[in-house]
Amino acid sequence: MTSDDLKRYIRDVPDYPQKGIIFRDITPLLGDKKIFRDVVELMSRAWLADPPELVAGIEARGFIPGAAIAVKLGAGFVPIRKTGKLPWMTVVESYDLEYGTDQLEVHSDAVQPGQKVLIVDDVLATGGTASAAVRLMRKLGADVVGVQVLIELGYLEGRERLSEVKLVSEILY
Repeated sequence: MTSDDLKRYIRDVPDYPQKGIIFRDITPLLGDKKIFRDVVELMSRAWLADPPELVAGIEARGFIPGAAIAVKLGAGFVPIRKTGKLPWMTVVESYDLEYGTDQLEVHSDAVQPGQKVLIVDDVLATGGTASAAVRLMRKLGADVVGVQVLIELGYLEGRERLSEVKLVSEILY
Protein backbone atom coordinates (compact mmCIF):
# COMPACT_ATOMS: atom_id res chain seq x y z
CA MET A 1 0.00 0.00 0.00
CA THR A 2 1.52 3.31 -1.10
CA SER A 3 1.02 6.78 0.28
CA ASP A 4 -0.98 7.67 -2.84
CA ASP A 5 -3.23 4.63 -2.29
CA LEU A 6 -3.95 5.81 1.25
CA LYS A 7 -4.66 9.39 0.15
CA ARG A 8 -7.78 8.10 -1.61
CA TYR A 9 -9.20 7.38 1.86
CA ILE A 10 -8.46 10.86 3.24
CA ARG A 11 -11.22 13.42 2.79
CA ASP A 12 -10.25 17.08 2.42
CA VAL A 13 -12.65 19.42 4.25
CA PRO A 14 -11.98 23.05 3.27
CA ASP A 15 -12.42 25.88 5.78
CA TYR A 16 -12.67 23.61 8.83
CA PRO A 17 -12.34 24.37 11.71
CA GLN A 18 -11.87 27.87 10.34
CA LYS A 19 -11.53 29.62 7.00
CA GLY A 20 -8.28 28.87 5.17
CA ILE A 21 -7.65 25.50 6.86
CA ILE A 22 -7.95 22.24 4.91
CA PHE A 23 -8.89 19.55 7.43
CA ARG A 24 -7.59 16.06 6.55
CA ASP A 25 -10.44 13.75 7.63
CA ILE A 26 -9.39 10.14 8.28
CA THR A 27 -12.87 8.77 9.02
CA PRO A 28 -13.25 7.18 5.55
CA LEU A 29 -9.97 5.30 6.18
CA LEU A 30 -11.13 4.17 9.64
CA GLY A 31 -14.40 2.87 8.21
CA ASP A 32 -12.71 0.42 5.86
CA LYS A 33 -11.63 -2.59 7.95
CA LYS A 34 -8.92 -3.74 5.55
CA ILE A 35 -7.41 -0.28 5.04
CA PHE A 36 -7.55 0.49 8.76
CA ARG A 37 -5.79 -2.80 9.56
CA ASP A 38 -3.17 -2.04 6.89
CA VAL A 39 -2.62 1.44 8.34
CA VAL A 40 -2.09 0.04 11.85
CA GLU A 41 0.46 -2.43 10.44
CA LEU A 42 2.18 0.35 8.51
CA MET A 43 2.28 2.74 11.48
CA SER A 44 3.68 -0.02 13.73
CA ARG A 45 6.45 -1.14 11.38
CA ALA A 46 9.17 1.33 12.44
CA TRP A 47 8.77 0.36 16.10
CA LEU A 48 8.60 -3.46 15.94
CA ALA A 49 12.33 -4.11 16.38
CA ASP A 50 12.51 -2.12 19.62
CA PRO A 51 8.95 -1.59 20.84
CA PRO A 52 8.04 1.02 23.44
CA GLU A 53 6.54 0.15 26.81
CA LEU A 54 3.76 2.70 26.29
CA VAL A 55 2.03 4.36 23.36
CA ALA A 56 0.67 7.84 24.11
CA GLY A 57 -2.16 8.88 21.80
CA ILE A 58 -3.04 12.54 21.37
CA GLU A 59 -6.72 13.51 21.66
CA ALA A 60 -8.83 12.72 19.86
CA ARG A 61 -7.96 11.10 16.54
CA GLY A 62 -4.56 9.98 17.85
CA PHE A 63 -6.40 7.67 20.25
CA ILE A 64 -7.69 5.50 17.41
CA PRO A 65 -4.47 4.40 15.70
CA GLY A 66 -2.57 4.87 18.98
CA ALA A 67 -4.57 2.26 20.88
CA ALA A 68 -4.41 -0.19 17.97
CA ILE A 69 -0.64 0.34 17.62
CA ALA A 70 -0.22 -0.25 21.38
CA VAL A 71 -1.98 -3.61 21.03
CA LYS A 72 0.14 -4.49 17.98
CA LEU A 73 3.37 -3.60 19.82
CA GLY A 74 2.39 -5.25 23.12
CA ALA A 75 2.49 -1.89 24.89
CA GLY A 76 0.23 -0.05 27.30
CA PHE A 77 -1.76 3.00 26.21
CA VAL A 78 -1.73 6.52 27.67
CA PRO A 79 -4.33 9.11 26.61
CA ILE A 80 -3.03 12.66 26.20
CA ARG A 81 -6.10 14.85 26.58
CA LYS A 82 -7.22 18.44 26.25
CA THR A 83 -7.47 20.30 29.56
CA GLY A 84 -10.29 19.37 31.92
CA LYS A 85 -11.00 15.89 30.53
CA LEU A 86 -9.04 13.72 32.97
CA PRO A 87 -10.41 12.80 36.42
CA TRP A 88 -7.12 12.44 38.32
CA MET A 89 -4.14 14.67 39.11
CA THR A 90 -2.56 15.91 35.90
CA VAL A 91 0.51 17.51 34.38
CA VAL A 92 -0.20 20.23 31.78
CA GLU A 93 1.68 21.60 28.75
CA SER A 94 0.67 24.55 26.53
CA TYR A 95 1.16 24.64 22.77
CA ASP A 96 0.39 26.59 19.59
CA LEU A 97 -1.90 25.23 16.89
CA GLU A 98 -2.05 26.07 13.21
CA TYR A 99 -5.11 28.17 14.16
CA GLY A 100 -4.73 29.11 17.87
CA THR A 101 -3.40 27.92 21.24
CA ASP A 102 -4.41 25.11 23.61
CA GLN A 103 -3.17 22.84 26.39
CA LEU A 104 -2.58 19.11 26.75
CA GLU A 105 -2.61 17.12 29.95
CA VAL A 106 -1.93 13.62 31.16
CA HIS A 107 -2.40 11.85 34.48
CA SER A 108 0.59 12.55 36.70
CA ASP A 109 1.13 8.81 37.25
CA ALA A 110 0.62 7.71 33.62
CA VAL A 111 4.33 7.19 32.93
CA GLN A 112 7.11 6.02 35.21
CA PRO A 113 10.57 7.62 34.89
CA GLY A 114 12.61 5.90 32.20
CA GLN A 115 9.70 4.17 30.45
CA LYS A 116 10.01 4.11 26.67
CA VAL A 117 7.08 6.00 25.12
CA LEU A 118 5.96 6.35 21.51
CA ILE A 119 3.67 9.31 20.77
CA VAL A 120 0.98 8.80 18.11
CA ASP A 121 -1.31 11.26 16.32
CA ASP A 122 -3.23 11.33 13.08
CA VAL A 123 -1.77 14.54 11.59
CA LEU A 124 1.42 16.54 12.04
CA ALA A 125 0.74 20.14 11.03
CA THR A 126 2.88 22.89 12.59
CA GLY A 127 4.31 20.47 15.15
CA GLY A 128 2.94 22.38 18.14
CA THR A 129 0.76 19.57 19.47
CA ALA A 130 3.35 16.85 18.97
CA SER A 131 6.18 18.89 20.49
CA ALA A 132 3.95 19.68 23.50
CA ALA A 133 3.24 15.95 23.86
CA VAL A 134 6.98 15.24 23.82
CA ARG A 135 7.58 17.89 26.51
CA LEU A 136 4.67 16.53 28.55
CA MET A 137 5.99 12.97 28.47
CA ARG A 138 9.48 14.17 29.38
CA LYS A 139 8.07 16.10 32.36
CA LEU A 140 7.04 12.69 33.68
CA GLY A 141 10.52 11.29 33.04
CA ALA A 142 9.64 9.30 29.92
CA ASP A 143 12.22 8.22 27.36
CA VAL A 144 10.39 9.42 24.23
CA VAL A 145 11.49 7.01 21.49
CA GLY A 146 9.64 8.84 18.75
CA VAL A 147 6.54 10.32 17.20
CA GLN A 148 4.43 8.37 14.69
CA VAL A 149 1.82 10.14 12.57
CA LEU A 150 -0.34 9.00 9.72
CA ILE A 151 -0.30 12.31 7.81
CA GLU A 152 2.39 14.99 7.67
CA LEU A 153 1.56 18.40 6.24
CA GLY A 154 5.11 19.04 5.07
CA TYR A 155 4.41 22.55 3.83
CA LEU A 156 3.80 23.64 7.46
CA GLU A 157 7.32 22.49 8.49
CA GLY A 158 6.19 20.84 11.75
CA ARG A 159 9.02 18.34 11.45
CA GLU A 160 11.49 21.11 12.34
CA ARG A 161 9.93 21.41 15.83
CA LEU A 162 10.59 17.70 16.43
CA SER A 163 14.21 17.51 15.34
CA GLU A 164 15.27 15.94 18.67
CA VAL A 165 13.09 12.82 18.25
CA LYS A 166 12.58 10.19 15.59
CA LEU A 167 9.54 11.17 13.49
CA VAL A 168 7.81 8.74 11.15
CA SER A 169 4.95 9.76 8.87
CA GLU A 170 3.15 7.62 6.32
CA ILE A 171 1.41 10.16 4.07
CA LEU A 172 3.02 13.44 3.04
CA TYR A 173 1.05 16.43 1.75
